Amino acid sequence: MSRSVNAVASRRRRKKILKQAKGYFGARSKVYTVAKNAVEKGLTYAYRDRRNKKRSFRRLWIVRINAAARLHGMSYSTLMHRLSKNNILLNRKVLAELALNHPDAFAAVVDKVKN
Repeated sequence: MSRSVNAVASRRRRKKILKQAKGYFGARSKVYTVAKNAVEKGLTYAYRDRRNKKRSFRRLWIVRINAAARLHGMSYSTLMHRLSKNNILLNRKVLAELALNHPDAFAAVVDKVKN
């Protein structure tokens, strides 16, 4: 009896990996075994960095809010504490946007919590 191999499925699986490796350098885009390793590592980095991106944006927002708050004579931590105490529910993303693009609105928020 002849050996049965599912060539259709295995070819599809290999083509999928090689398609994902398109644009990689040298053997990483041509040789299946090398491409498979490169794609796996790339997907691992993508998963990790989707989470790291959130961290780095939060850090950026905090830096921007702190800089704008200090222009109004207040530190970042004091501003955030007073915002929570006065039940002003603005997240860091919105506050950073106000600080950067709408300084008058940010000043109004700071004045509201100063009193």
